[in-house]
Amino acid sequence: MFLPTSRREMDERGWDRLDVLIITGDAYVDSPAFGAALLGRWLEHHGYRVGIVAQPGWKDTADIARMGRPRLFAGITAGALDSMLAHYTAFRKKRSDDGGTPGGRAGARPNRATIVYSNLVRQAFPGLPLVIGGIEASMRRAVHYDFWSDALRRPMLLDAKADLLIYGMAETVLLEVAAKLAAGGGAGAGKLTDVRGTVFRRRAGWAPPGNAALRDLPDMDAMAAEPRLLMDATLAMERQVRDGAPWLAQRAGSEEIVIAPPAAPLETADLDRLYSLPFRREAHPSCRAPVPAEEMTRFSVVTHRGCAGGCSFCSIALHQGRGILSRSRESVLNEVARLAGHPRWTGSLNDVGGPSANMWRSVCARGEHPCTRTSCLTPRPCPFFKPGQKEVAALLDAISRVPGVKNVRVASGIRHDLAMMEPDYVEALVSRHVGGQLKLAPEHVSDRVLALMRKPGAGSFGDFLDVFSTISRRAGKEQYVVPYLMSAFPGCTDNDMRELAAWLRERGWHPQQVQCFVPTPGTVATAMYHAGIAPDGTRIHVAKTDSERMRQHRILTGGWGRPDGGQSPRRGGELERRGRTQGPARGRAGRDRRQG
Repeated sequence: MFLPTSRREMDERGWDRLDVLIITGDAYVDSPAFGAALLGRWLEHHGYRVGIVAQPGWKDTADIARMGRPRLFAGITAGALDSMLAHYTAFRKKRSDDGGTPGGRAGARPNRATIVYSNLVRQAFPGLPLVIGGIEASMRRAVHYDFWSDALRRPMLLDAKADLLIYGMAETVLLEVAAKLAAGGGAGAGKLTDVRGTVFRRRAGWAPPGNAALRDLPDMDAMAAEPRLLMDATLAMERQVRDGAPWLAQRAGSEEIVIAPPAAPLETADLDRLYSLPFRREAHPSCRAPVPAEEMTRFSVVTHRGCAGGCSFCSIALHQGRGILSRSRESVLNEVARLAGHPRWTGSLNDVGGPSANMWRSVCARGEHPCTRTSCLTPRPCPFFKPGQKEVAALLDAISRVPGVKNVRVASGIRHDLAMMEPDYVEALVSRHVGGQLKLAPEHVSDRVLALMRKPGAGSFGDFLDVFSTISRRAGKEQYVVPYLMSAFPGCTDNDMRELAAWLRERGWHPQQVQCFVPTPGTVATAMYHAGIAPDGTRIHVAKTDSERMRQHRILTGGWGRPDGGQSPRRGGELERRGRTQGPARGRAGRDRRQG
């Protein structure tokens, strides 16, 4: 049974009132790949009555109000992507589709959806506690640079006029908030000032609990006068997520917010329990057309959360954390067995992995040693980081033996530098679990640009390509690497792009699409873009105008390194395969990966 989306569905369950109303900018797909369903099922599992309103109209409150006023609070998320990223390209052009909407139709959610939905809830249910979360709110939790308006914006808690913002993965926080609101009679969310993983307004006289440390971030006015202060604030938030402390405070105009330290992650047993909940793995019947994101994720299994890479352009480490939280082997195998019984099962598991597929069971062994790194893998792997890739290989092989499973593929991408640390994993992956194409994210070949990205040097990618070709040839398979490439990254020049174009040309690679860097809120790379500095404060070149960004873009997609960046007669044509390690560059999938 789906979670209720209407009064009729509430009546079928015998419910007269919801405890929690979840509003989402995505379609309602009852799958762990969709945040609203995941959190809704988690709350339901703990005894709360939960309803979902998916992609409500925003001209009036009819959709928001159709199940009545909930007893405790309304939770709002823009969906799996920041709504501005879902709507606009790297050149601020409107997108023609939306993977989280039935039929892939664009325009089913508003710009700045979290703010719009919050306004609707306040109109429909005055005084109802309002909690916002999801990737849009999480990455906009502090003063941030907004690419689409080319301006600094206030913390989203203030613009949405919400009572509480939950950042990061929300399961433990949401349960704590629900319990405290239930104990308080469903009022006073704005008084919850001791919950980790939240952002709230600072009121006179407030101090951190237990005499914990409190650090002031640069305020919004100071940032407007001196853009480099955005870098200071971003790095401070990155350290807070890494270290679990301190509390942070930031002023925006006449108001001030507090960012509590991150919440403790779920234990493995809880994560296993979460993914064992009775998801239908299909869209709600109200969806009149297939949801593209549902089709992509229906037969995929998430093995872990978090990413140790800490790439400067990626939101994953700031949202999910750098520590790896892994499900148990038994939990993963049980989920695969359930998928094999799905009515639409064809025998193929599309993906097994997470933010980086080969980080399952990786652990940090530093113990009491303080961590000062921004990445566990660059500029070189940390000696305390212990990968579990042999166990990953064994898991993939075990999944392939589950009755009904014919093929097991890894489609979520891997860290090639990490893979090269354990040759047995690479052998198992390439010889048995690549479905013709393997996604890798070299991003560039300029070591200077790669260092700014916090990516491994170009030599690491070249070494992996050699191994990939050797193993594929030995296995008698024609397989290809799909390289994710990026143009116009902060610090990247036209000459850097020509270097990348020449590198590709030498190997006969003809990328059909390349991702132009999009400054998404909250990341270190976005602070680099806005301030024109590297994290250490040195000045860097930034391609900011659309003409310069397009010129860099076309050096790969059209100009093949010609000084004018002109169009290639091959642009948009079929990929010409001249070797065993080649493929098209990233398109929309790369945009989704960066958002986390």
